[in-house]
Amino acid sequence: MSKDKRKIAQPPEKTVVLIVDDMQAMRMLTRTTLKEMGFKTFVESPNGEEALKRLKLMNINLIVCDWDMPSMNGMELLRKIRSDERLSTIPFVMLTAHAEADLIHESITAGVDSYIVKPYQPRALCQKINSLLLNPVDLPSF
Repeated sequence: MSKDKRKIAQPPEKTVVLIVDDMQAMRMLTRTTLKEMGFKTFVESPNGEEALKRLKLMNINLIVCDWDMPSMNGMELLRKIRSDERLSTIPFVMLTAHAEADLIHESITAGVDSYIVKPYQPRALCQKINSLLLNPVDLPSF
């Protein structure tokens, strides 16, 4: 599926966001940042394996995922999502400490919609997420 087809059609307040990170503090920071944009519904998972189970049971509209996690890492999760016809249209944001060009290229090739290197500024995450919305929102001033 073309990257251009993977957009979030509903407004943030009706969007279900899956945050996948093995560090609870990072999940909380991501959730707090997205709440500033108007997102209200979040599902959290500590690894890709749990996230995949939740994706099969729930209607998720956006995934924000770390790369390094136990059980199934973010790249493995991304590949499984892109190979599943039912899940392949969900926008996927990789939020990771990996800044190496070859890994960024690998994730782009695998179908990531946006790539953000930690540490990051909350505004940068908001801008990347806003670019995935069919109807962008006014961003908060951080």
